[in-house]
Amino acid sequence: MATEQKSIRWFENLSNRDVPLVGGKNASLGEMIAALKPEGIRVPDGFATTAAAYRKFLTTNDLEEKIRQHLQDYRQGKRSLHQAGEAIRTLIRRGRWPKEIADAIRDAYGELCRRLGKDEVDVAVRSSATAEDLPDASFAGQQETFLNITGAEELLDACRRCYASLFTDRAIVYRETKGFDHLQIALSVGVQKMVRADRASAGVMFSIDTETGFPDVVVIDAAWGLGENVVQGAVTPDNYLVFKPLLDQEDLRPILHKKLGSKEKKMVYARSAGHTTRNTETSAKERHAFVLTDAEILQLARWAVIIEKHYQRPMDMEWAKDGDSGELFIVQARPETVQSRQAAGVLRRYTLKEKGEVLLRGLAIGEMIATGKVQVIKSASDIESFEEGNILVTGMTDPDWVPVMKKAAGIITDHGGRTSHAAIVSRELGIAAVVGTGTGTSDLKDGQEVTLSCAEGDVGKIYEGRLDFEQTELNLENLPSTRTRLMMNIASPATAFRWWRLPCRGIGLARMEFIINAIIQVHPMALVEFDQLEDKAAQKQIRELTRHYPDKSEYFVDQLSQGIATIAASQYPEPVIVRLSDFKTNEYAELIGGRQFEFAEENPMLGFRGASRYYSERYRAGFALECAALKRVRESIGLDNVIVMVPFCRTLNEADRVLEEMAANGLVQGERGLEIYMMVEIPANVVLAEKFAERFDGFSIGSNDLTQLVLGVDRDSAILREVFDERDEAVKTMVAQAIQSAKKASIKIGICGQAPSDYPDFAAFLVEEGIDSISLNPDSVLAVLQKIAEMEARLGICPRRPA
Repeated sequence: MATEQKSIRWFENLSNRDVPLVGGKNASLGEMIAALKPEGIRVPDGFATTAAAYRKFLTTNDLEEKIRQHLQDYRQGKRSLHQAGEAIRTLIRRGRWPKEIADAIRDAYGELCRRLGKDEVDVAVRSSATAEDLPDASFAGQQETFLNITGAEELLDACRRCYASLFTDRAIVYRETKGFDHLQIALSVGVQKMVRADRASAGVMFSIDTETGFPDVVVIDAAWGLGENVVQGAVTPDNYLVFKPLLDQEDLRPILHKKLGSKEKKMVYARSAGHTTRNTETSAKERHAFVLTDAEILQLARWAVIIEKHYQRPMDMEWAKDGDSGELFIVQARPETVQSRQAAGVLRRYTLKEKGEVLLRGLAIGEMIATGKVQVIKSASDIESFEEGNILVTGMTDPDWVPVMKKAAGIITDHGGRTSHAAIVSRELGIAAVVGTGTGTSDLKDGQEVTLSCAEGDVGKIYEGRLDFEQTELNLENLPSTRTRLMMNIASPATAFRWWRLPCRGIGLARMEFIINAIIQVHPMALVEFDQLEDKAAQKQIRELTRHYPDKSEYFVDQLSQGIATIAASQYPEPVIVRLSDFKTNEYAELIGGRQFEFAEENPMLGFRGASRYYSERYRAGFALECAALKRVRESIGLDNVIVMVPFCRTLNEADRVLEEMAANGLVQGERGLEIYMMVEIPANVVLAEKFAERFDGFSIGSNDLTQLVLGVDRDSAILREVFDERDEAVKTMVAQAIQSAKKASIKIGICGQAPSDYPDFAAFLVEEGIDSISLNPDSVLAVLQKIAEMEARLGICPRRPA
């Protein structure tokens, strides 16, 4: 028993204090079983071999001096890295087990079988490096894992192979670079009951947004079969985004985003040619179905929050679903190591200064831009040919690729998601990467010059040629507070999280049109009246876009609600003002299937747009879909910080008709705290401001349209560019009048037009007039903030106390 205690420790008897004994991975499993099982988190049972067992193995086989000699030969150039590593691994694989340790492992395996009521339990065998007195050591992904191991003798062989993996080429290079003594490091082996994910699914989960560090979401990647394909980036998984602050409310479904992955293959059990697992192609049904149900997504997200709270830091977790029991399990948890360590006081931004031809798209990893020559490497055996400074293009990466990844200016892969090996290592190295392009290795050619951009949202783009770009750093330290509320204008859901560190209190304009145009792409009436579409090509496009939706209208509602929810979550609980659609007829016509439902107008800017569409029989059914999406965001997802704003409302009668139409579609002003604002962008809105204020909860000045209508200038006219100026005395008089009318009516008034972003002096004028809020383009926030603080100081306005 004493020998077993020295060589073996059961997970339930381990905690985070046992890292020197069993390594971080195994200590964390023990910590979760002991501390989080009462919280309902399931972790598969198992045990770990100790560092003492590893050292005993080396001593019994007289390996320490032999290992030192092979490493010395490598340093002196007598052997290549591969030759030295292979020689050491062979020595270890041929080593014999000390009888007492072998017996202890057999006995522990037998006890695990008895606990689970099976003759031979299938187990996962994972390496867990220990590094006592080396606090900066990070051994993630450097050692091996063996799945579907069955029987005591097969287990002993797998443990020996884990020991050998301590001397993979990549692990040797890492320790040499760090200056660690190879023989100070020991290896513990975790033996854990396999979750039958080969019959269900598995994946990776983070309790922080991996690209921006936004702390209020859980990111989940999921694929069919065992989880190794997700970790390695061998497949493009489903991706789910869940909003953490609302998870404790059981009646809500705070899933912000669900994206279907291609999930090209799955890893399953095998028993042939010495292999215990194999990859098989997924069926069409599997590729076109989400891996997890909403209930499972929420359960995993709640577990992520519990685990993060226990460890008091953002976490990186692996999960698996058992196909036999249908139960979910957490199989690993470790601290997140990239975003949680980013300096909070500086915001780095990259911006393309040129446009170019887009060659490929994939998932953007990080927010950087890189340029260089393409070098396609399809096999790890060819990585030594890689030239430093090139753009690495490959199918997928694993830990063997790390040395060459460090030399790359950027990385492009065919497969993988946000939690794949290529994505994680690229973040750690600070290298731009676009993963999951599908065809990068076939479409891009050696020597081809490209620009890799991750600075345009969650879609990464590969452009032809070297495009000019700039890097800026925004200092977020020692910023002043203001009484005037500073908000942001946001169009793209993909960029919302990128600005969460800015000192803003909400979003003053979230443009619905961007989501409809860039993501949905289809005219809403073409979905409502799909069977009556005359354009067969458009019908085919719509059928492809909506293939996962039995109800084509649900496609519009689902995609729009996801986009709005993502924007709203980025500032929750601060107000987020979502403007109802304000396309012009010519713009609506450009949507797929749109021409059948629009008509030509001489001046679309003054035509059938904004409020006039919502109660018209031509668009009423489309407007109902917009209302359904907003209702879902507020009531099902739970983001009740969303305020709805009506654009281009010409008359009081029109205001009444729109409010009636909204109420008929479930958006009742005042119910569940719903506020409805109106854009002040027509002179009539200013002239009758007090009467409009009787109908709406707040105003937002649209300075672009207001300027063109006050001055009679087409805002898109190049010839009249110099005449179009929001700072004109007539425009400022109208703005001042609108502010005073809102104050008299005791309703909120802000501005979301372009003028404050372009002209800080115009922002100062607004403060002087007493405006409540100013909404700016994100890149203008810091400059305008300083100007507002100066103006408030001159006016003797006390700043708001920081939260």
